[in-house]
Amino acid sequence: MQIKRTMERVPGGLMVIPLLLGALCNTFFPNTPKIFGSFTGGLFTGATSILAVYYVCMGATISFKTTPYIIKKGGVLFIAKVGIAAVIGITVGQFLGEAPVEEGFFAGISTLAIVAALNDTNGGLYMALMGQYGKPRDVAAYSIMCLESGPFLTMVTLGVAGLSAFPWQMMVGAIFPLVLGMILGNLDKDMREFLKAAPAVLIPFFAFALGAGLDLSKVWNAGLLGVGLGVCVVAITGTVLFFGDRFTGGTGVAGLAASSTAGNAAAVPMIIAQANPVYAPAAQHATVLVAACVVVTAILTPIVTAWGVKKFGAPKDLPDAAE
Repeated sequence: MQIKRTMERVPGGLMVIPLLLGALCNTFFPNTPKIFGSFTGGLFTGATSILAVYYVCMGATISFKTTPYIIKKGGVLFIAKVGIAAVIGITVGQFLGEAPVEEGFFAGISTLAIVAALNDTNGGLYMALMGQYGKPRDVAAYSIMCLESGPFLTMVTLGVAGLSAFPWQMMVGAIFPLVLGMILGNLDKDMREFLKAAPAVLIPFFAFALGAGLDLSKVWNAGLLGVGLGVCVVAITGTVLFFGDRFTGGTGVAGLAASSTAGNAAAVPMIIAQANPVYAPAAQHATVLVAACVVVTAILTPIVTAWGVKKFGAPKDLPDAAE
């Protein structure tokens, strides 16, 4: 049986399918974790622990010894992505505050959902697209953009937006696993090789645990809104990142390839709510909306990137001097 290949045919399948299975279990068999307890119960309730390990292993892949080109390219894309998320988060936060919209078509949308969807790039998708259209160092630029991963920048953005702040201990705790991984990976290349395969393996497990906290009866109403949010993520971040890439001498295609939402971004609302309970009412809806963004952007970003290559040229065709 080709289970993995079948899952990968679905955009963001390794994240979305386990998340859906977890949500189905919680909707129709909500007492499963209590009935079985022990390790089985841990699969349903251990998202935070699994994510902690995920971020340590993710951090180990980030090298301090990056070339100037990688720092420039990755740094500009990183600043552009996080910057537009901050601007929009601050603006929306003035109107919505911490709570989600209660009724109407936009019911469930929140500042938390918007910032989490905008803040983090799908690294696997970016690297796959740059592997096809760019040069190896275009792919390596993601080593800088990896810093987007996790809830830290979302916490910072929400705080800057003038919404409920987070204790400094929570802020440090949110970024510490990533920093620990970076230190381990840079001190010992064998440790980096040992840890770098783990993030992809852990994605289905934390996705299932996240899904086990969702009720599908509430997910249905988020369908079209989730699609709309995903389209907005590609349109808004794609435009900003396109010009950011052009600023570094690129064709703009690398920016378009980064206009997606990472699968692990769906975990951010839950972590934020645990750090500050005032966001709890928005967290469940935000998780569903961000998960929808993962799927929508996984479909749209490759299409937009291919269009960019046809219109503006592939980065791999640029002479080295132009880079």
